[in-house]
Amino acid sequence: MELKRRSQQSQPSSSIQPSRSNSFPENGSPPKSTPTTTKEGSATTSTWVYVLLLVIAVITVVTIPHPFHPTHHEPPSYQHVFYYGWLTALSTGMGVLPFLFLPQVPSFWIGVSNAVAAGMMLAASYSLFLEGYSHDDPHDTSTWSGLVRTILGAALGLLFILLTKNILDQYEDVKVGVLGGTDARKALLIFFVMTLHSFSEGVGIGVSFGGSHGSELGMFISASLAAHNVPEGLAIAVILLPRGVSTATALLWTISTSLPQPIMAVPAYMFVHEFVPVLPIGLGFAAGAMVWVAVAELLMEAIQDTNIWTTVMVAVPSCMGMLWLQAALDYETRS
Repeated sequence: MELKRRSQQSQPSSSIQPSRSNSFPENGSPPKSTPTTTKEGSATTSTWVYVLLLVIAVITVVTIPHPFHPTHHEPPSYQHVFYYGWLTALSTGMGVLPFLFLPQVPSFWIGVSNAVAAGMMLAASYSLFLEGYSHDDPHDTSTWSGLVRTILGAALGLLFILLTKNILDQYEDVKVGVLGGTDARKALLIFFVMTLHSFSEGVGIGVSFGGSHGSELGMFISASLAAHNVPEGLAIAVILLPRGVSTATALLWTISTSLPQPIMAVPAYMFVHEFVPVLPIGLGFAAGAMVWVAVAELLMEAIQDTNIWTTVMVAVPSCMGMLWLQAALDYETRS
């Protein structure tokens, strides 16, 4: 990633003298244009992307616990907790699969994809807030209600994302792979938000493995989060791929946003009593930041690329469909 600070002084204007070399060559034919990568252009993939994906594949194989399922009526091992969190992170990459056979799309459909992603993120924010509000755990020793802690977390999340955006806006030429300028800043904001969201999910995985029925509950929570991560990966892919990011790079980005899940799962499992009281704050934090990005960034750009009616007609069904999918997944995993 390259950052270049926004210049505080405007560059002096200079007159441009017309010349034959700046227009047409002597034979009168227009000059051949140099190929450039645009939103509709072909995507390239850096070597380091394949190296990191190979590292992820190696970790996936090497860290498989034996036996794969925790022994019944016995506390799960740290390796079990980490690996189930690792699988939930990998499931986020499945959101890229629908785009494997899709061609590059024009700016109008980029606007539509922004509206789809915004609707999905608003639905995810609602689910996070609801989960924090209804938080009830026997290890919760806080005297503050789940609602108060969730609202506090949402305010902190909103403040964080505003400060982050203010910092990014100080740079006129942010470079993230093939993305630059506004696209790069938007991608970084979404990356930060989804990554922060994964911290609270990782804590939830670790906490769920604690207690007398930790093996069964932890596996259930991990499976549920893995299923929920697929549409979240889809929301990230919808933003990256139409802007010229390669499929392999988008896959790495989506998985990376969920890496805090296995990282946080183990310490949360080790110190379950300390992590439970702050879980609603983490859920609210992610929800508040996600709402701001969905409304102020994605929906606004969707309106610019399409129009307000198209944005509404796409974002609302996307939000409702995401809510229905989450409810269906919860029902299936609990039945």
